[in-house]
Amino acid sequence: MASDRRKQLVRDYYERVVSSGDLARLEDFISDDYVEVHDNVRHEIGLEGARAHIVGARATYPDLKLSVEQQIAEGEWIVSRVTARGTHQGDWMGMKATGKVVVATVVNIDRVRDGRIIEHGGAANLLEPLLQAGAVKVVGN
Repeated sequence: MASDRRKQLVRDYYERVVSSGDLARLEDFISDDYVEVHDNVRHEIGLEGARAHIVGARATYPDLKLSVEQQIAEGEWIVSRVTARGTHQGDWMGMKATGKVVVATVVNIDRVRDGRIIEHGGAANLLEPLLQAGAVKVVGN
């Protein structure tokens, strides 16, 4: 699979599946042996874990929309800079729903093999959404 097709697969997954909550299409994008990496720890969550992740995110942000702003490809690896936007309607990190729209910048690193995403990791700027939701306040000056 060429780099452009890998990038488009990842873009379509974020923008068409995650953003819509269309879990019926999940198997078209995610491998049965899907792995998520957080803090350098590999979590073999498979297709059902990916499904649960989307369900959880959309329970907190029912109108969640991901927009891919930029992508870089190298072999099986796709790096995407993503803007995530949604209304905080459910519990998040121990914080009750605020009804506020929050926006986060995310950098995701996905590995694509045989036409499906087999590995996912990355980092998100969580300070901005926490400020936007009112969970963190700037003190001083």
